[in-house]
Amino acid sequence: MENAIIFCILGLIIISVITIAVYSYKTNARITQMNKTLEHQYNLLVKMQSVLKNKYATNAIAENAEMIYQDLLQNLIPVMASIDVMPRNTPEHPLWRALGAIMDEYAKNPFALEKLRRSIKLDSEVARSIENYMRRADNFLHHLTTTEPDGLLSNTFTDGLLGQSLTFFAQAKQLATQTN
Repeated sequence: MENAIIFCILGLIIISVITIAVYSYKTNARITQMNKTLEHQYNLLVKMQSVLKNKYATNAIAENAEMIYQDLLQNLIPVMASIDVMPRNTPEHPLWRALGAIMDEYAKNPFALEKLRRSIKLDSEVARSIENYMRRADNFLHHLTTTEPDGLLSNTFTDGLLGQSLTFFAQAKQLATQTN
């Protein structure tokens, strides 16, 4: 009888140990799963924070775009006067009307490059305006490129009138400095 009681107690101890082992295994598996979930959520939060920072920077650019556009336009006025170009008569923003008119003139008349080269060489105000425009437009594009995650907006500006005008002005400036 004593042996039966000892076997019963031993059986209960073994069942208790097995139960505790299974419970510990399940708890450990849950903790591991929770760690994976928390790590995944943390990574998502970091990505969201990065996107929000980029969106904030892009929104700040959009809010300041009018100021940037006006600054660029002010530098274009002496350039347009020097090559006898009037802004397009369209409902676009004045900056895009001015850039469009300059690029239209160059497309119609390649001599516009020569007129601009002469103006840069002979008129220090035009040279300074071209230099300011190129520096500010390049800074604007660089800022867009670094703050925008997908690059759609910066590519639109780079491939559009802003990028074309930078190329045109760089050509004219280079020609003006070569022919001393």
